[in-house]
Amino acid sequence: MKRFHGIIPPAVTPLLTDGSLDVGGLERLLEHMISGGVHGVFILGSTGEGPALGSRVREGMMRETKRIVRGRIPILTGVSAAALQESVGASRLARKYGADALVAAPPCYYPLGEAELIDYYTALEKAVAFPLFIYNMPSMTKIAIKPRTVLRLAEIPGVTGYKDSSGNMCEFHEVLLALKDRADFSIFIGPEELLGEAVLFGADGGIAGGANLNPALFVNMYQAAERADLPEVRRLQKEIYRQRRLYAVGRYQSSIIKGIKSALSLRGICGDTMGDPFQAFRDPERNRVEDVLKDLSS
Repeated sequence: MKRFHGIIPPAVTPLLTDGSLDVGGLERLLEHMISGGVHGVFILGSTGEGPALGSRVREGMMRETKRIVRGRIPILTGVSAAALQESVGASRLARKYGADALVAAPPCYYPLGEAELIDYYTALEKAVAFPLFIYNMPSMTKIAIKPRTVLRLAEIPGVTGYKDSSGNMCEFHEVLLALKDRADFSIFIGPEELLGEAVLFGADGGIAGGANLNPALFVNMYQAAERADLPEVRRLQKEIYRQRRLYAVGRYQSSIIKGIKSALSLRGICGDTMGDPFQAFRDPERNRVEDVLKDLSS
């Protein structure tokens, strides 16, 4: 039986207006997701603005998540950085604060070849000796980890899973076909609109940003796909796309995070402050988010 499965939301990082961690907002957010049935939480990933946060906020997020969760669900912690030693340092902090696994995207800025990717993950795992997820996020890192590379990385002792946010389902299926029978290796899809398909074909679950707002929707989709209930998968897919209208508000790639945070703010769960240099939506965009929320509640 694989250790990680189901819906593991990439939690947003609630911030106060001075840029410090909003501990009360984090507690409400985590309790909201846990009550919605999620199977774990992923902190300090892309949706959590991990690479853009200062060290004090990142450490606070690790520490407070451990305190709030109290062992009820697994915690995955993002340790992605541009330098190996930064990832090693973040990994050691994550272990200190109770992470169940680490999640690392390739170092950004300088593009890495396949041999360098293998060297990086080998060195990181050797340094931390802890369960490690490979994180394929080419839209942010500008490095697409190809299936053959994933298969080689999966042979590294301690590499325990794969999170694919590339959106390339042909390559995702290649990895699934090769590794889905590995009892010690978990395979997760990132883009939430692909969750149903991924689980139907053997993925272990999804790391869906929309589950910050409506965790039960994605838990239900995971369960429906796991039991191959196609009519329910189709129905829930429509609901997921209805909620995805939040991501079309505003401009730029950061609008996905802004849309989620704005919706959470309007629901009274946590504030919508973004990490510098990003800014929260202004009133026109917030009004559009509110219109979507009203429609979703109708």
